[in-house]
Amino acid sequence: MSSKAADVIASALRARIENGEFASGRLPAERTLSEHYATTRITLREALGQLEAQGIIYRELRRGWFRAPPRLIYNPSHHSHFHAMALEQGRVASTQVIEAREVPAQLAIARHLQLQEGDTVYRIRRLRRIDGRAVLYVEHYLNPACFPGLLAEDLTCSLTDLYDQRYGIRYGGARFTILPGPLPPRAAPALNVASGTPGLLITRINRDQHNRVIDCDCEFWRYDALCVAVEV
Repeated sequence: MSSKAADVIASALRARIENGEFASGRLPAERTLSEHYATTRITLREALGQLEAQGIIYRELRRGWFRAPPRLIYNPSHHSHFHAMALEQGRVASTQVIEAREVPAQLAIARHLQLQEGDTVYRIRRLRRIDGRAVLYVEHYLNPACFPGLLAEDLTCSLTDLYDQRYGIRYGGARFTILPGPLPPRAAPALNVASGTPGLLITRINRDQHNRVIDCDCEFWRYDALCVAVEV
């Protein structure tokens, strides 16, 4: 149960944000805010937590609190790639490659790709940003037989476009699993949050136009950055 003082502070901060304060996007430090509202850090953090839960602000580890931008709308039934999806919504996307190499497939990945445990797969780890903010850590697992030489390509670009332009492979069907849960240690630091922070895990197993399983994406999203919306 929230305290009355925290409710009042949260309401006041929300009004300031909606009235255009904090134009830089960054809120004052917690110490400054607690002094301004003549309250304890515990009560202030309760108020900030309320606003965070409402999607009005977000926190980055060791950086502080920020006014939250609109969530990215993600429609799994569309085959639009990350950069195109962002552009359609007036946002600026960027991609950073963390790692790209061959690895032996662990059992779960092997099953997703219809391979044997220990078979060689391509693993590409990337960090993706919207308007400069890290929102998605993703691990792509690919069947190398479908994409010879792919690791030598520019992997900061859209894999969807690369598949089509170099290999003549286009997405056909896909199977999605969406689960809330804690962000794991390998994903959380890249997203500027503490390990265990709530996130969304989207697992997508993709087939090509010939119905072959070609890759599997394990996407770890900041929960406050995404809205999943599907038209049926």
